[in-house]
Amino acid sequence: MIVEDTRQKTGKHETKHKCWEESGTAWIRSALPFGDYWPTPQIAVDTKENIQEIAANMCGAAKEKARFRKECVKARDAGCTLIFLIEDSGFSDINDLWGQKIWIHTGQVIPGDQLAKAMLIMQERYGIQFRFCDPEDSGRIIKELLNEDRR
Repeated sequence: MIVEDTRQKTGKHETKHKCWEESGTAWIRSALPFGDYWPTPQIAVDTKENIQEIAANMCGAAKEKARFRKECVKARDAGCTLIFLIEDSGFSDINDLWGQKIWIHTGQVIPGDQLAKAMLIMQERYGIQFRFCDPEDSGRIIKELLNEDRR
C-alpha cells in the first residue's frame, strides 16, 4: 500500500497511478506530515518535478529554504528516511550538477556547484537522500524505494 499526500496535484501524477495499478499496488490519498509518498513512517518519498524545483527549494528565497529545511528536520526527528526523487531526464546523480547553471522560476541562476554542495550537506546533516529519474520511470522507482524499507 502506498499513501499519496493530498497536497499532490490531482491529475498531474496519472502515470504513477497507472504504473501502480498495473502492478497490483494499492494506493490511497491521505494528509502526510512530510514527503509525498509513504508505505510506513520509516521511509517517505518526496517528488520534485525537475531540477529547477529542488534548486528553488534549497537555494532560492529564504522562506522556501526554511520550509524545505523544516520538512527535513521533521523527517529526521521522526526517524524517517526522506528521499527526494527528482524527475529530470538531464541528471542521473548529484555529480551531474557540477559546472551547470540552473534557472529557477524567479529568473535567478543557481550554480550547479552550489546546489550539489547544499545537497551533500543536507544528506549528511538530516539523513535525507537525493535520487534522480526520468519522469516516466517515477512510478516504478517510487514503488521500488518504498519497498526497500520492507526487505
